[in-house]
Amino acid sequence: MKRIVVLISGRGSNLEALLAARLPCSIAAVISNRADARGLQTARAHGIATAVVDHAAQASREAFDAALAAEIDRHAPDLVVLAGFMRILGDAFVRRYHGRLLNIHPSLLPSFPGLHTHRRALEAGCRLHGCTVHFVTAALDNGPIIIQAAVPAYPDDSESALAARVLAQEHVAYPQAVRWFLDGRLSLDEAGRVRLDGEQRPGGALLVPQPDR
Repeated sequence: MKRIVVLISGRGSNLEALLAARLPCSIAAVISNRADARGLQTARAHGIATAVVDHAAQASREAFDAALAAEIDRHAPDLVVLAGFMRILGDAFVRRYHGRLLNIHPSLLPSFPGLHTHRRALEAGCRLHGCTVHFVTAALDNGPIIIQAAVPAYPDDSESALAARVLAQEHVAYPQAVRWFLDGRLSLDEAGRVRLDGEQRPGGALLVPQPDR
């Protein structure tokens, strides 16, 4: 059975979604850069090993990356999953786990990389917003896209309302992407784009607001 390590910094809602999905793998460890991350409690409640690699205790970003990699490698994972992990990882770290490092980002990349995505989408007047699961590369929020989920955005939305709508779809998209990886269905072509064996291609379109009937 394949092994995964999950990296978190906070509440761990995507960790909970991965656990609920009953994926065909062993979650070997949950690692956080914050000792107070609530998701660590969730992991312990499920009998999963936990560890804290505190970025503030390291002399440099490179030292943190090295300490984090050492802790990850102790668990010999096939896949490393960033689930609300709020640290930028350096080039050497990303290369170390090339092709087996996933992240979920709360926007429809390449739009709105970085922070405050829901606020920026509303300020830009977007009618569609969403989330993206992608392979991690050295460029921030710019890796090959695996799956995206879109939700409507309304002019009178609050940032929190839109965030909640997106988060619900994160909990669907992320377990699906991890399952595809575990099943060996994901690959990267020569251009660095994701190929999915047996991909389903639904027709139609989502229009927001809906046209008059």
